[in-house]
Amino acid sequence: MKNIKMPLNLKDTYQLMLEKSELKVDIIQASIIDKLQILHDHLKFYETTVLKRPSFFSNFLSKSSKTNTPKGLYIYGGVGRGKSMLMDLFFSHAPVALKRRVHFHSFMLEIHSFLHQWRYMEAGSRIALLGTDEDDPVPPLAKKISHESLLLCFDEFQVTDVTDAMLLGRLFTELFDRGVVMVLTSNRIPDDLYKDGLNHRLFLPAIELLKERLQVVALDGKLDYRLERMKGVKTYHFPLNDKSTILLSRAFWQLTDHEVDDRSEVGSEVITAQGRELTIPVASRGVAVVSFKKICGAALGAADYLAIALRYHTVIMVGIPKMGIEKRNEAKRFVILIDALYENNVKFLCCAEVSAEKLYEEGHGHFEFQRTVSRLMEMQSQEYLSKGHAV
Repeated sequence: MKNIKMPLNLKDTYQLMLEKSELKVDIIQASIIDKLQILHDHLKFYETTVLKRPSFFSNFLSKSSKTNTPKGLYIYGGVGRGKSMLMDLFFSHAPVALKRRVHFHSFMLEIHSFLHQWRYMEAGSRIALLGTDEDDPVPPLAKKISHESLLLCFDEFQVTDVTDAMLLGRLFTELFDRGVVMVLTSNRIPDDLYKDGLNHRLFLPAIELLKERLQVVALDGKLDYRLERMKGVKTYHFPLNDKSTILLSRAFWQLTDHEVDDRSEVGSEVITAQGRELTIPVASRGVAVVSFKKICGAALGAADYLAIALRYHTVIMVGIPKMGIEKRNEAKRFVILIDALYENNVKFLCCAEVSAEKLYEEGHGHFEFQRTVSRLMEMQSQEYLSKGHAV
């Protein structure tokens, strides 16, 4: 009979990862773990308390309930410092059933989709869906989100669009007022969000709101752990054989500390692109493993590939064949995929039947494919590998 593993708290898990050399000793990371553990402890009975409130299923939580809401965290710092890793550790241990971890770009796509539907929805449908026929969609949107998630963990928080800037202040105010707890990671300090953007002054109240309702902490260590893990890793392997497979498996382990076929540690993930779900068969710690057949052989498009590029900092693709005219559609999709990965500085590891120059030597779109060959070559360079995930 197998020994049953007792659940570890956040700090215990972090310490265990240090002991197993999955992480390096980092005083700044450890200090943030301490803060996340405090938030974890505050959340232990928070969900039960909130759900018992008579006002929870009404339009607004009472003003007095705000003071009892645990203060979340805003973790900012440079690329590769471990922000997402720390947030994921916290999320996996958070003692809340109504919780969600989402890449911020994906969240905003969902928000705009809701607003689009609301705009064209009749009053009767609005009442049936959310119990209101008001014209302002923000309060019912916040109500819907808060009933689904009392804890929201946003990865790669940023604001680059004036529409989003105007929307977020109101939406976050509503969510905080409803008792939603947030943990955010970002490459920017709050004061630099939407810096130099159109009508930036109108976003200043939202920045002050974040600073008031979240504990702002810096993860500004000097070492880029992601780049450190890439040292010595070859990115493009050919031909398709056991050696290539073994080398990619080793790379996955080096990047994640997990064996690619260990289903107790590594599993599938579902991402959303324009309302459509896309299953990534193997993923861990921002690294995705996909097959050419599933990703380029299926009827996927730019939105799907962008969703992959935004969700993962590293993509490992297996089974890339030499393509001829009969695979022109697959070749076209591969071009779109590589463009999405390249433009977002995603690391791309793969095994292919032939070298990059011979992948698609003739057929419709052959000329355009040469740019993809050039990008595949550049994506193997140390200069490219040193770039941070551009989201």
